[in-house]
Amino acid sequence: MWSELYRLNEKYKKLNLHDVIDYEKFCIISIVWHSTKIEGCSLTETDTKVLLENDITAAGKSLRDHLMIRDHFDAFQHIKKYAKQKRKLSPEFIQEIGALVMKNTGGVTNTISGSFDTSKGDLRLAQVYVDKKYFPDFKKVPNLLETLCKSINDKIDSVKGVETLKLAADLHYNFVNIHPFGDGNGRTARLLMNYIQLYHNEPLIKIFTDDRAEYIDALNETEEKKNLDVFREFIGKQEIKFLKAEIDKHKNLNKGFSLMF
Repeated sequence: MWSELYRLNEKYKKLNLHDVIDYEKFCIISIVWHSTKIEGCSLTETDTKVLLENDITAAGKSLRDHLMIRDHFDAFQHIKKYAKQKRKLSPEFIQEIGALVMKNTGGVTNTISGSFDTSKGDLRLAQVYVDKKYFPDFKKVPNLLETLCKSINDKIDSVKGVETLKLAADLHYNFVNIHPFGDGNGRTARLLMNYIQLYHNEPLIKIFTDDRAEYIDALNETEEKKNLDVFREFIGKQEIKFLKAEIDKHKNLNKGFSLMF
């Protein structure tokens, strides 16, 4: 699998798709749609494009879903800017991203341990339980984030090619299992994964909404087997799927266009 990924990665780069007008923008819009759809957003991919390009809302769709899309796209622009500057990861940077993801859909949660605001990127002050799983005690979250950032920063400048994608997968897996925020952890994890790709000017990673069940299974199996290769291979397969789709689009472009009457 990894040799196929390497081959497709090189083929993709040789297409120079970033020279195509607005290619990266439309690529990001598609990734944003898939990421929010995984979280239950009701907008279609066309709705998402029209919203982000023309600021036109989709009739009958919730305001919250529109705001979720807009916030995710703005957060993507944020990480893109700092990736060019080679900014290293830190808990503060991660909180900036989390705040943007939840800017217009987050809010204050009151607990016996205090209040926290997801729209401000506050770390959670409560225990989180999802699908038969407890995440780490909130008191451990700050140190876990510090350790994660240090581990990634120690490797981020030395990886290249396929190893970059593996590091991105590792960051995603570990971050989502820390689950530092009250909401928006999945979207933030997927943004952080693409931050690694942007940092190295590698192709972006799209987790397809059609593969949501396999995605969750890969996260769970990685934990059960205590083997990061499980999640790395899932992300690798998603990247192969993405690269093949983009290369096929380019092939169709080269076939040219004939007028129809």
